Amino acid sequence: MPVTQKRSILILLLAMVLLGVFPLDVLLPSFPALSDHFATPSSEIALSISLFALGVAISQFFLGPLSDRIGRKGLLVLGLAISILGAVGCANTVQFIPFMIFRTLQAIGCGCFVLLNALVQDLFTGAERDRTRILVTSASGVFISTSPLVGALLQHLGGWQASFYLFALIALLVLLQAIRILPPTRGANRPAKGLISAYRELLCNPAFMGFSLIAAIAFTCHFAFIALSPLIFLDHYQLSQLQFGLTLLSYGVAYVLGGLIASRMSRSVSHRLQLNTGLALIGLAGVTILSLATLTERSVASILLPMMICTAGTTIARPAATSRAMELVPASAGASASVLNTLVLAAGGVGSAAISLVAGDFEWVMGIAFLALCLAGLITVTRLYTKP
Repeated sequence: MPVTQKRSILILLLAMVLLGVFPLDVLLPSFPALSDHFATPSSEIALSISLFALGVAISQFFLGPLSDRIGRKGLLVLGLAISILGAVGCANTVQFIPFMIFRTLQAIGCGCFVLLNALVQDLFTGAERDRTRILVTSASGVFISTSPLVGALLQHLGGWQASFYLFALIALLVLLQAIRILPPTRGANRPAKGLISAYRELLCNPAFMGFSLIAAIAFTCHFAFIALSPLIFLDHYQLSQLQFGLTLLSYGVAYVLGGLIASRMSRSVSHRLQLNTGLALIGLAGVTILSLATLTERSVASILLPMMICTAGTTIARPAATSRAMELVPASAGASASVLNTLVLAAGGVGSAAISLVAGDFEWVMGIAFLALCLAGLITVTRLYTKP
């Protein structure tokens, strides 16, 4: 593949990462405005987030295996077109029920972003593939960290509709670029299995499930903090929206540093050591947050410092685990991406929900959870690499 085409594909993949984050995190600062516009309680506006996640989950369940049979490019273009229609519909509704319908349509379209992992598997090889996954993971963290700040700015400049129009514009540019530069791709050009047989093969593969579990552990530690961050910083520490955005922006630095470390390690260090290093950093974050909770007064720094350590670990462990999982069944990269993404999202959702139930003691709960997840991950790594 020519260098210029490879660079264009990398930019396309990063834009897909951005679009995957955009519909959820950027909209959060607009909840009060949405509530006023639709004369609907904030609790019902929050329901749109759950509905969106459900739409994405259902969509990606079918799109991954289907892409192994008919190719990624056409499904990506179709998904982008549907997401654009949904976003523009959302921005032009005046009643809540039509808004929810278009929001669900947008979510179904966004299910196409599950193909990102499959595209990386198809278009890159070896160490280059690993570095691409590290770049994608790092970019995801940076986009998530900057989203509240971007959302607040968009709300100030153009109201809640601005985020939907910007999403549609970016999605349209990605759609046109995908048509122009993406080659036809399908699971290693081998005959693809049916949906049920593909999923059965993956779910019965202990190695695939083990590496997927490690990726889910790494993501859960990060996602639990992101999900709780409004409660921690806005409610508990009483930060303004601007201060909250700047705090998460500094948190994004950890993703950049973690990505640089992971990229260097991928050139000279085994996958096993990368996994153990990332998980060990998550454990260190647990020790740090518990120590600071015991020895110091609560402060923004006492939660931000250990979370930056944790995030560095996530950025190292998650790409390594994803690469190993996706390599195991190359003919079913689409189905593999669907199963992996579903497990990761489910683990993140359950983990963040569980921690939110005891948000008043978030330092202790998160610290103990990080240590437990670190131990579970290290045990899984040992079993994966010592199995006869």
